[in-house]
Amino acid sequence: MSGLNKVMLIGRLGRDPEIRYSSNNTPICNFSIATSERVKKGDNFEEKTEWHRIVVFGNQAENASKFLKKGSLVFVNGRIQSRTYQDKDGNERTVFEIIANSLNFLDPKDNMNGQPERTYQQNPKDGDAAPQSGNAPKFDNEDDELPF
Repeated sequence: MSGLNKVMLIGRLGRDPEIRYSSNNTPICNFSIATSERVKKGDNFEEKTEWHRIVVFGNQAENASKFLKKGSLVFVNGRIQSRTYQDKDGNERTVFEIIANSLNFLDPKDNMNGQPERTYQQNPKDGDAAPQSGNAPKFDNEDDELPF
């Protein structure tokens, strides 16, 4: 039996990315992004926000920690994965995370320390990311207030 596990999200970071290193010195970067949609409730529209945990590995993780910050707009392409752990009270918890295969930094160039817009694609062989030139799409709501 085969299936498809594919996630594509565009959202804004809720806080600065956090980077750490595994025991074999692989960079791992974690951050969360918010996606929003307008939902009609009666005669009015309400904004519904969902939060997504993102995990990035290798050079891609280092680039994310270097160029992204709270409020940054990012396109994430990856897969969803569940993970179970025990909290401090001994209760079993399950979290769902997006394991990023590639990231597109969608903020204008001047918001990213003058760096060009780039896409970072995960290399399946060694876990490193190779930069690829890319043009970020323009969005009508880039100047909207952040939902957090």
